[in-house]
Amino acid sequence: MTPEASDRTNLMAVNLSLAANVLLAVVKTLVGIVGHSTALLADGINSTSDVAYLVIVRTFMRLARKPPDREHPYGHRQLENISAVVVGAFVMTTGVAIFFGAINHAYNLLSGPNEGVPAAALTLWVALFTVILKVWLMIFTGRVARRTRSIAVMALAHDHRNDIFSITTAAAGILFSRAGYPWVDPAAGALVSLVVLYTGVEIIRDSSAELMNILPDHTVNHRIRQLVEVVQGVRRVEDVHVHRIGMYLLVDVTIGIDGSLTVSAGNEIAHRAEEALWENVQYLRRVTVHYHPG
Repeated sequence: MTPEASDRTNLMAVNLSLAANVLLAVVKTLVGIVGHSTALLADGINSTSDVAYLVIVRTFMRLARKPPDREHPYGHRQLENISAVVVGAFVMTTGVAIFFGAINHAYNLLSGPNEGVPAAALTLWVALFTVILKVWLMIFTGRVARRTRSIAVMALAHDHRNDIFSITTAAAGILFSRAGYPWVDPAAGALVSLVVLYTGVEIIRDSSAELMNILPDHTVNHRIRQLVEVVQGVRRVEDVHVHRIGMYLLVDVTIGIDGSLTVSAGNEIAHRAEEALWENVQYLRRVTVHYHPG
C-alpha cells in the first residue's frame, strides 16, 4: 500500500469513528439522563470526549501528510504520534471526572433515605446497541491500523476495545438497577471510568515510545540483516540501527568488505545493499550503508 493510499484509509477510519461517536455521545447522554442511568450517562460522556479528541486526531493526521521541508527533512509523520498523546490525555481526564462523579452518586444512594429511581428499559437497549457497534468498529479500525501501521489508528482501535468493556459494565449496572439495586448503576459507572483511565494510560505509553525513538520490533532488524548479508561482496553485517518516524523507517547499516577492494568497488557494494533494502522493505524514508575493511 502506498503512503497516499495509507493516508486515505487512515482518514476513512477516523471519519467513521468520529461519526459513530457523535451518534453514541448524543444518544447515550440523553437517554442516560432521561432514563436515570449514571452508568450510561458516564459512557455517554466518554463518547463525548471521544468526539473531541477524534477531531484533533483528524486535524493532526491531515497535517502529517505535509511533505518534508527544510525544518522537517523527514516529513511531519510524528504528528500522528503527537495526536495519539492528545488522545490519551483526553481519555485520562475523562476517566478521572467520571470516577468521582459516579462514586459520589453511589455513596448518596447507599447512605441517604432516597432509594433512587431504577434505570429505564430503553437504557439497556441503547447499551446493547453500543456493544454491537463498538465490536464492529474495533475489528475494522484494528485491521486498518495493522495494514497501514498507523499508531494513531491503533490508538482508536484500543479505545474501541475498551469501550466494549465499559459499556458492558454499564449494561450490567442497568440490569441490577432495574432489579432493585439502584446503587449498582453508579458503581458500574465508576468501574467504567477506571477502564477509561487505563485506556488513556495505554495510549500515552505506546505513542510516547514512538516519540522517544524506541526501536522497532527485533524482526525488522533481523529482516534487514538477512537482506544485506546475501548481497554480493558483503562479508558480514556488523551493525544495524533502525528508527521510526511515524510509519516510516530510517535505516543505518554497517558492513564489512574485502580490505583489498578500491573505494569505487566498496561504494558499489554499499549501493547494491541499499537497493536491496529499498526493494524489499516497506515504508523506508532513508537508507545509509557504511562499509570498512572486515
